[in-house]
Amino acid sequence: MANSFLKEERVAFEEILEGFGDKLILSKNVSVYRTDQTMMERTNNVIWRPQPYVATSYAGTDMTNNFDDYTQLSVPATIGFPRSVPWSMTATELRDALQENRLGDAAKQKLASDINVAVMDVAALQGSIFVKRTSAASGFDDVAAIEAAFNEQGVNSEDRCLALSTRDYNGMASNLAVSTRSFGNNISDKALRNAYVGPVASFETYKLDYAVRKAAALGSGTTISTLSTGPNVYVPRATSVSATGESSNVDNRFQTVTVNSTSNVAIGDSFQVANVNAVHHITKGDTGQPKTFRVIDVPSSTTMVITPPLITAQGGSDAEVQYQNCVVTAASATAAITWLNTAAGAMNPFWHKDALEILPGRYAVPTDAGAAVMRGSTDQGIEVVMTKFYDINTMKTKFRIDTLFGVVNKQPQMSGIIMFSQP
Repeated sequence: MANSFLKEERVAFEEILEGFGDKLILSKNVSVYRTDQTMMERTNNVIWRPQPYVATSYAGTDMTNNFDDYTQLSVPATIGFPRSVPWSMTATELRDALQENRLGDAAKQKLASDINVAVMDVAALQGSIFVKRTSAASGFDDVAAIEAAFNEQGVNSEDRCLALSTRDYNGMASNLAVSTRSFGNNISDKALRNAYVGPVASFETYKLDYAVRKAAALGSGTTISTLSTGPNVYVPRATSVSATGESSNVDNRFQTVTVNSTSNVAIGDSFQVANVNAVHHITKGDTGQPKTFRVIDVPSSTTMVITPPLITAQGGSDAEVQYQNCVVTAASATAAITWLNTAAGAMNPFWHKDALEILPGRYAVPTDAGAAVMRGSTDQGIEVVMTKFYDINTMKTKFRIDTLFGVVNKQPQMSGIIMFSQP
């Protein structure tokens, strides 16, 4: 006969689930996509999620020559984060229910942290927009620089989020506490008493008690070809066909580019290219600001994987024109790369809510295999499973709390990082 939970344990699990949801600060500010779990098992936990189309418009009434072909882009989303907190207690230890509750609290804190860290890592390491600040975080001007980058590239003005390391967040709060200081000023009082920033320049801000740090870029003298006939022209594709004739989807978030040397180039480094400016993704107008890129991988001494691709529309195909993200103002076979993360520091991620997505997973734990099973879901659909098993040989009871989820950055050009004190 299977073990069953006492009422006290059921109450404890309900409290764990409630606290678990309360601590999911970052994951509450990204989109959620619920999948069919049977289908996900059959596809190795991978599903391709479509990216938005970008349409092309023309002037006049005669559209004879303007019926374009459209290329649908998609990205692979994977449920690939299994996280578990197991522990055991002896028959004598179970006499102290307080210890069990404390272990449950520790479990929910760790699992919630795992989800938040996964969201933060994906945003910080794959977001392509880089905002460089030469001084410490000081307030409105810092966030306004992020807003300018988003607006210029056509990112929707709603649901924008910025997560800052504690020191950078408190630096902004200090600015608000001083610059608006007056008795009865709600913004100033909150900044002074609670180190609270809140909404700034269309972004909702959040404080991180942990943040991913990035070392200074060490690459130098790196060049890349921006010629229209060079090796780095990128044409978005929905699918690719192998030599055997098999068709498969293409992940257009990344491009492998050829450079003169990848010596000292590291994953996560940020850079811009001489005479390559960002464009507004809808109007295709030149923003006059350099397009920024991130290094995702360094596979060889002369190639690196970057995000986003260099889609310059130099080839003139429909797909290039529709998804153009930058313009080359002066093509060169040896365009200089300028590395932007010039000093070690915290990577503070910002994103539009639709750029990041959580995919809740589910474990099919049998309820008739000798272990007691309880399950519940957070508001975002992230399932938490608690199981208990008694070992008669040792008089120990084993507990474990599990969750399964995935995180995907569907659009790196709608997310990025801001780093401070970068000379």
